[in-house]
Amino acid sequence: MDALFTPAFELWGASTSWLEVVAFGLALAMVACNIREIHWGWPLAMLSSALYLLLFWRSRLYGDALLQAFFAVLALWGWSQWLKGRPTSDGASHQALRISSLGARGRLGVVLACAALWPLTGWFLQRYTDSDVPWWDAFPTAASLVGQVLLGRKLTENWLVWLIVNLVCIGLFAYKGLWLTTVLYALFSGLSVVGWRAWRLQQGQQRQAQTALQTADQAHG
Repeated sequence: MDALFTPAFELWGASTSWLEVVAFGLALAMVACNIREIHWGWPLAMLSSALYLLLFWRSRLYGDALLQAFFAVLALWGWSQWLKGRPTSDGASHQALRISSLGARGRLGVVLACAALWPLTGWFLQRYTDSDVPWWDAFPTAASLVGQVLLGRKLTENWLVWLIVNLVCIGLFAYKGLWLTTVLYALFSGLSVVGWRAWRLQQGQQRQAQTALQTADQAHG
């Protein structure tokens, strides 16, 4: 296990392990796939999560470490969602998931879910671990679970949740001296904006195509 943490180089006075370097590359590839709706991002997420679980556990970021375990499970679910799609109205077959957005009630539900999970996670970390940043660690842990579910259902709001998570994590990982991961989450913040804009554009194109198809059907009818 110690071999995984062999130093690759030093960054701003802190040692960066080969494990962190590999996890960094996998995570960037994962987000690039997510933006382009390529389903291979999900197995990349599983590999990256396994490596970050080890890294965060050694850094006493137990919330983020346990989050990676949840990510691996949710990645299997998300991968199946993207490959299988959602059932049709008659339940006899499946159709591919399409990018969609939540309504006002759905967005309120996202906020309430994050607000409920954060104190529960913080309490658990404070009571049962020796984390020195239980509440700080708890917020991105809780919100990331919500973001992962939204991503699995191809809901555009996932990018807004990830943007908030990534901005919080920049400070958290900088505090822990995980500089390469800090850089990664700074890149993630920018990619969250890119992902939001790309999915919104794709959503608009889907609507235009659907409208054109309905117009053509009416014309032939």
